[in-house]
Amino acid sequence: MSTTTDRHARTEAELQGMARDHLWMHFARQSVMTEGPGVPIIVKGEGHHIWDSQGKKYIDGLAGLFVVNAGHGRRRLAEASAKQAEQLAFFPIWSYAHPAAIELADRIAGYAPGDLNHVFFSTGGGEAVETAFKLAKQYWKTVGRPMKHKVISRAIAYHGTPQGALAITGLPGMKQMFEPITPGGFRVPNTNFYRAEEQGFPGGTEEEFGKWAADRIEEMIQFEGPETVAAVFLEPVQNSGGCFPPPPGYFQRVREICDKYDVLLVSDEVICAFGRIGEFFAADAYGYQPDMITFAKAVTSGYSPLGGTVVSDRIYEPFSHGNASFAHGYTFAGHPVSAAVALENLDIFEEEGLNAHVRENSPIFRRTLEKLTDLPIVGDVRGDGYFFGIELVKDKTTKQTFDEDESERLLRGFMSKALFDAGLYCRADDRGDPVIQLAPPLTIGPQEFVEIEQILRGVLTEAWARL
Repeated sequence: MSTTTDRHARTEAELQGMARDHLWMHFARQSVMTEGPGVPIIVKGEGHHIWDSQGKKYIDGLAGLFVVNAGHGRRRLAEASAKQAEQLAFFPIWSYAHPAAIELADRIAGYAPGDLNHVFFSTGGGEAVETAFKLAKQYWKTVGRPMKHKVISRAIAYHGTPQGALAITGLPGMKQMFEPITPGGFRVPNTNFYRAEEQGFPGGTEEEFGKWAADRIEEMIQFEGPETVAAVFLEPVQNSGGCFPPPPGYFQRVREICDKYDVLLVSDEVICAFGRIGEFFAADAYGYQPDMITFAKAVTSGYSPLGGTVVSDRIYEPFSHGNASFAHGYTFAGHPVSAAVALENLDIFEEEGLNAHVRENSPIFRRTLEKLTDLPIVGDVRGDGYFFGIELVKDKTTKQTFDEDESERLLRGFMSKALFDAGLYCRADDRGDPVIQLAPPLTIGPQEFVEIEQILRGVLTEAWARL
């Protein structure tokens, strides 16, 4: 009953029954299967479209999950996977190596800014952040400063679900059921300029807000003691809460602070790397030099799992001689098939100029989405590259948001399903204030922007009428 033919022959009812009885979905309420009509089953992807098991077609407005940057249905990526699997399906990089991992490490180091020349592979983003956290702590112990173990991140930021990465995540609701959490994580204000005053900013320009927010990092380092702080973890554009781009000068000020107190700066680019902001690494887009970069998702455009942490010469040096070792790793990290797919994916990026395509079209995408601000429910449109958030409000004048019950009815009770039914897969998120997030494949352009805006306009208009 497990042959390919049998799998393809499953009816909708059979698949829903198997899912209900055996599949535990991630970040999801299981009641949609156990008590409801079932879960959407996606069976096909092509370009920027996906199809469900009923044959209905949708725009993939989230690139899967900020992942399928080169688009669905790339035959050459599937062929690269098959070719590598025939030659060497698996071998670990625990004291051994294989050509695909070696070549990919070289390629990624070539894209990375400055002296970030060393790549430690993992299989996903949470593992990449966990790696950076552990490496920062071991680095400081190795160089004789064992008290430097604390990490600073921003409010509402999401950095992953492993116990270490969860300590860096700034979402209390995601952590309370797993307490006690790994100690040492501390939070500072994020760069949500729309809600700046609510975070304590006394007022001023966006650039002044950026300096104020960065200075809160210095304040936290001073409060905890510079001799105890190992690293600052920041996304170039913060995802959770709805796409908070950095104000002008923000990262330059953060770099100054980290240098002043000898604290490592980790650029968490699990979402933002590989074209999402129009460069291979978003640190280049915003002109700052981190000590480590975490990546995953789009490095393979999702055709095979892969993640990693790119490390500077300074951090690598204590591990490069004698009997030193970083006691950390993953069985499938640097998997030969995943590495081969990544190399082919990066070839596509270069051949088709996807980064330049994003830089050219991002202003058009923004202007198209900003048309939605004529709706009473739309408070703010923000983001960068092909990564935008639309914040929803009850009152545009006061920026009043929805209470918990209203948010539940608006996002989960109506909007997520309504957007999907209207032909758009995207994200309605309430981990901060209610937002709709968009991060489509990097191959789309102005025509698709208009389609997305029209779908959003219809659903948001109905949502306001219901409220």
